[in-house]
Order: sequence, then C-alpha cells, then structure tokens
Amino acid sequence: MYWLALIMSGLMEVVGVTGIEKFNRGSRRAGLAMLVVGFGLSLAFISFAMRDISLGVAYAVFTAIGTVASALLGMLFWGESKSPVRLGFMTLIIASVVGLKLVSGTQ
Repeated sequence: MYWLALIMSGLMEVVGVTGIEKFNRGSRRAGLAMLVVGFGLSLAFISFAMRDISLGVAYAVFTAIGTVASALLGMLFWGESKSPVRLGFMTLIIASVVGLKLVSGTQ
C-alpha cells in the first residue's frame, strides 16, 4: 500500500509539472488546475508513503519517477531530444534507485 502511494506520488508530480508546461504554453486555467491538484496530491501521497518507507528511499523513488516520466513526456509530446545517451542516463537513474532500495536495509 505504501509503495503504491509512493508511485502515485511520483506520477502526480508529473501531472504538476505538466501543468506548469501547459500554463507556460497558454492554457492558463487548465495548467493551474493541473499544477495545484498534481502537486497537492503528490505531497499527500508521499506523506502517507513515508509512514513506512524511509526518507532517503522515498525521496529517491519520488524524484526518479518524476524525472524519468517528465523526460519521456518531453520526448513524446514536446520535441525534446531522444538521443541514446539521454535514454542511457535515464536508465542509470532507474538503476540507481533500484540499487538504493536493495541496500537500504543494510547498515
């Protein structure tokens, strides 16, 4: 349940960031609504998730989801670079978060 909330938190962050993009491109009301709802839900979900998941792991997963998903949206919808190097670095972000999760239980 906590992990699902953490994943939802990262996805809602992407909604908030997409709202910023819409706002900047002229869709002021829709963008502002997405921004407020997305970031509001994101903070609510991460707050719930951190009842069981440590700060370091929770924040790393949260930011990784937001970073990778936002970059993918940029590539798909806003013409951002789809270079193999960029995709490789996104893979490194994911691998780093998985590694952090794997070692988080060790002292």
